[in-house]
Amino acid sequence: MKNSKKILLIGGRSKAKSLAISLRNQGHKILIINKNKEDCMMLAEINGVTVVNGDGTKNYVLEDAGANECDICIALTSKDEDNLVACQLCKRQFNIQKTVAIVSDPNKTEFFQQMGIDNVVCAVAAVTSIIEHTTFIEEITNIISIGKGKAKIMELYINQNSPAVEKRIWEIELPKEVIIGCILRDDMTLIPRGDTRILVGDVLVVISGNKQEELNAIKVLAGR
Repeated sequence: MKNSKKILLIGGRSKAKSLAISLRNQGHKILIINKNKEDCMMLAEINGVTVVNGDGTKNYVLEDAGANECDICIALTSKDEDNLVACQLCKRQFNIQKTVAIVSDPNKTEFFQQMGIDNVVCAVAAVTSIIEHTTFIEEITNIISIGKGKAKIMELYINQNSPAVEKRIWEIELPKEVIIGCILRDDMTLIPRGDTRILVGDVLVVISGNKQEELNAIKVLAGR
């Protein structure tokens, strides 16, 4: 592929998996660094993706993994400070051209940019911007379309009518193509496990395909 890049993903579980598959399908080479051994085992099941078990905020881990060969770094961990450190190391120590950091706190966006991060992505800030500039707000807001529109990342507000309230992730009936990648709860960002319980007021970051059955399942999840 003429414009093929080598992309480094640091941290994340479901987010890293979905992003890795999408980017791989576009012809890019993917390197994943994750310090959770179980996550690494799951991510290693993705064909054509290299997975390294280690802390992506450590210089020696990045060096051993071959970060200097990457063109783009995307930091996906649940801790904003780790994402900042990882991106700074990649840019300053390994000359990675472009860095992307996920943040849970919209107030940190400007600071991250001042610290040299090329792109800062905050789902909360994206939703706030939509609310401020739109007179009609759908309950499900499409935040990012990936894989040439074949997959979407959405934020979903859980109200008291949702059938998911007080249920654990493993108890929720969803198509296998629908993944709950992250939960925004008050000022916390949670990476859900099978036994994570859904509460009223949670905002779920959901990754889904474009099939109608998947979108219908997400609407039901929201209690619509």
